[in-house]
Amino acid sequence: MNYFSSDFKLGILGGGQLGKMLLNETRKFDIYTLVLDPSDEAPSRIACNEFFKGDLMDFDTVYKFGKKADVITIEIENVNVDALEQLEKDGKTVYPSSKTLKIIQNKAKQKLFYVDHNIPTADFSRFAYPDEMLTAIKNESLSFPFVWKSARFGYDGQGVKVIRTYSDLDTLPEGECIAEKMIPFKNELAVVVSRDTKGNVKTYPVVEMEFHPEANQVEYVICPARIDDQVAKKAQLVALKVSQAYQHVGLLAVEMFQTQDDEILINEVAPRPHNSGHYSIEASYTNQFEQHLRAILGLPLGKTDSKVTGIMVNLVGEEGHNGPVVYKNIEKIMDMEGVTPHIYGKRETRPFRKMGHVTIVHEDINTARSTAEEVKKSIKVVSTKY
Repeated sequence: MNYFSSDFKLGILGGGQLGKMLLNETRKFDIYTLVLDPSDEAPSRIACNEFFKGDLMDFDTVYKFGKKADVITIEIENVNVDALEQLEKDGKTVYPSSKTLKIIQNKAKQKLFYVDHNIPTADFSRFAYPDEMLTAIKNESLSFPFVWKSARFGYDGQGVKVIRTYSDLDTLPEGECIAEKMIPFKNELAVVVSRDTKGNVKTYPVVEMEFHPEANQVEYVICPARIDDQVAKKAQLVALKVSQAYQHVGLLAVEMFQTQDDEILINEVAPRPHNSGHYSIEASYTNQFEQHLRAILGLPLGKTDSKVTGIMVNLVGEEGHNGPVVYKNIEKIMDMEGVTPHIYGKRETRPFRKMGHVTIVHEDINTARSTAEEVKKSIKVVSTKY
């Protein structure tokens, strides 16, 4: 099929920043795109050929949108899977498949999937609602501390909380959840795996993630991870095993824990371009967004090696700031060598909302990390109301 400068149409469910960055690559290849998102102010709106406003969880909306496209993909997992399944039955091409999404959308199903496929993951218990955890604690089948995770709709640090005391249970929302054993890990790692329509697979280098202690969001992504080569090989092999189990098409970001004894445990996955791969726009031979397109369209997979060390710094809204956004001191960071800001196109900021990211590239990883620290201290995402 001719995808370039043709009548072919790619449908993207979700119009956030991931969609916007994916559209940079479709523009490069002159691929015609359709985007569905519930917000009139979706970042992707300015870059697609056709924009449709609608609820991603509504069957009819997703189904009607999908009928307009030749291939359908996602930039967010929270979409109506039943509509995608029906589109597949109608002969439409959907990547990742509805089967893959059904598992990944629910963290409890995801964890059970790893157990069934002999993939190492932290011990966990599954509960229909939070009150069941209270009973389990009283019966001593569950003990503090543990990590509570909502089974559905967790995103950007939401739906995850460390439970240390009974009082921490009071504010948990109703609904299915899991209680996961706390892992005393050395590092949080990630590997982005690309798999095409023929089953060909390539992995990106292992990255190291540093998290904000309060927001539970990634602050820094460091590539390559500062770990032993043997640990890196082990992490890539585990990621490949996960990819093989899902039989996904497109990208799969595999988040992992490196334990104190250098074992690798799966945390969770995302079947799409991911925050842990943003560094690749400046630092890799083939960035993750182009690679996703290559994979879902059956084109040759690109080279995933890094050209240079890359560190990504997330730009999130400052605490106490809500309203029209201002990027304070952005000129200062742009004056630093090897620094590239990416602004997502969200006009309104709020505490810890992802508003952009900055990539730092340098031949020396220590210099890059030092510059990343300076970037983090310098730029502030604030509101004009303050």
